[in-house]
Amino acid sequence: MNQYTTEGKKQLIKEASPGSPIGKNLVKAFFFGGIICGGGEALKQLFLSLGVGERDAPMLVSLTVIALAAVLTLMGLFDSIAKHAGAGTLVPISGFSNSVISQAMDARSEGFVLGVGAKIFTVCGPVILFVLASGTLYGIIYYFLSAM
Repeated sequence: MNQYTTEGKKQLIKEASPGSPIGKNLVKAFFFGGIICGGGEALKQLFLSLGVGERDAPMLVSLTVIALAAVLTLMGLFDSIAKHAGAGTLVPISGFSNSVISQAMDARSEGFVLGVGAKIFTVCGPVILFVLASGTLYGIIYYFLSAM
């Protein structure tokens, strides 16, 4: 079989790409994502016990998780955790923090403005765009439905 044909390329890819244990990966992602979210709830309860208001505690939890993920990324530990946890680390806001910090670290050799400043949002920029667009659409729909 000629390796330059479509069938040949598919065969080469199949041979070079080991299969992944989907069931095992799903369980691990669910477990680690649950740990992160459970830790977030524990942080919320901690903030509430320290006298932070019910309205402000969730914001402080988000900021803490973002900061912790950023520190773990800077220390090179986030990737080690994500290697075992899989998507469990990427679904919560910790994955968003990791993507921003990783881009900044990769671009720092190109300078602060043209490197970090220009490339920090290349990965998470589409996320921000779609969050803003869907939030705006939801707000418009909510406005018209509540006016009825």
